[in-house]
Amino acid sequence: MPTLMPPPVREDDNLRALRREVRAFLADELAVGAYQPTVDTWLSGWDKAFTGKLAERGWLGMTIPAEYGGHDRTFLERFVVTEELLAAGAPVAAHWIADRQVAPTLLRFGSEQLKRTYLPHIVAGTVSFGIGMSEPDSGSDLASVRTRAERADGGWRVYGTKLWTSGGHLADAFIALARTAPPAEKDGRVDRHAGLSQLLITLSEPGVEIRPVVSANGLHHFNEVFLDGVFVPDDHVVGTLGDGWRQVTSELAFERSGPERFLSTYQLARTVTGPDGELDVAESGRIAARLAGLHQMSLAIAAALQRGERPDVPAALVKVLGTTLEGDLPDLVDLAIPTGRTGDTAALTQRAVQQRPGFTLRGGTNEILRGVIARGLGMR
Repeated sequence: MPTLMPPPVREDDNLRALRREVRAFLADELAVGAYQPTVDTWLSGWDKAFTGKLAERGWLGMTIPAEYGGHDRTFLERFVVTEELLAAGAPVAAHWIADRQVAPTLLRFGSEQLKRTYLPHIVAGTVSFGIGMSEPDSGSDLASVRTRAERADGGWRVYGTKLWTSGGHLADAFIALARTAPPAEKDGRVDRHAGLSQLLITLSEPGVEIRPVVSANGLHHFNEVFLDGVFVPDDHVVGTLGDGWRQVTSELAFERSGPERFLSTYQLARTVTGPDGELDVAESGRIAARLAGLHQMSLAIAAALQRGERPDVPAALVKVLGTTLEGDLPDLVDLAIPTGRTGDTAALTQRAVQQRPGFTLRGGTNEILRGVIARGLGMR
């Protein structure tokens, strides 16, 4: 049976010093009231000013090469910074998708023009991105996308709808998966993965309409994006035309393996565990042990990315275990807090419970990812 996880790594003195630096910065920001810690801030904590402060310190675009304005730092260094920001409940949504997902995609597949146009702005925190993958009625079947791109003079006209686009009403652009050619036949079967391409679409273009999807708790971070003949020039096709499926799946290790997959409710964990917390010692210990294990697993995947590996299956495992923990915690605390209780713990719990349904959906449902893990282990 193949080994599922990359080998473990230990943080060295440089990484520990970087952690102390980030913690000191966050302590100063809290002291002056620059932000209010809460849960799930990488999705809903949109604060361009805070993003700008991180950019000034070189904590955006850390792994982007210097020739594109980046800092040539390691995935392990980036892991340390992002983990500390998430643990502190800092508002990082304004740059999250651009820094986590779009930058690696452009570095690997983007043309030189796309790299030089967008990467320096990602490093500076001056451009925000959404994700243009999910669609109505598609569920977790990404290959069923109905958004289509038709040939036009000098580019493409795009028609379709994207759903659950976090921050789409505030973002500048997104990379959309669209069908640029019909599915192909392969060995007598229809290959739905063929003919898909990735297109970088500016959301201020004519033909783009963004409608809010307001959550049950009144928060607005999701959106439905309608594309009605939006023009995308040829130089905004990302990578190779028709190779979109391979490109999208190559991004998944970046999307699924990071500390955001187990730290979305960490602010609540800090409040309810320990001697003065709502949870008893045994339950607090179990939460701490799960967090420690996920930290080590996610750190090992960061090291694998640094080595140029593609740890898709380990990333799926981190995502399943991490988002399960994120959901278990508010459920446990919700049962432990007396009815009618008010205060910080009650407020954090309420928000975490309301956000909980999305934890195991975004980035691929746990049911789908268990299939990915099983196939990776050679199971049938």
